[in-house]
Amino acid sequence: MLYMVIETFEAGAEVVYTRFAEKGRMLPDGVHYIDSWVTIDRRQCFQIMSAEAPELLDVWMGYWNDIVSFEVLPILSSRDAQKQISGMEQVSTRGGS
Repeated sequence: MLYMVIETFEAGAEVVYTRFAEKGRMLPDGVHYIDSWVTIDRRQCFQIMSAEAPELLDVWMGYWNDIVSFEVLPILSSRDAQKQISGMEQVSTRGGS
């Protein structure tokens, strides 16, 4: 499953990037980093992650939650959303006749 992870650098970007340089991303098995973007002021990071189970994200966030706060949103691609919506429209139009 895909997740948008919104990180707020509570201790500042310098602290976060120092830990990252020393220890890496510290991802448990089953969690995969896809890509990320950081705000111009370097206060927040928006990451796309995949995880085999949401509990694995909790393990990963536990390594960082002393300096970062997290918001995690399950997401799907626009293509998959369109497929789901198209499938619903087909079901509803057939049922109405």
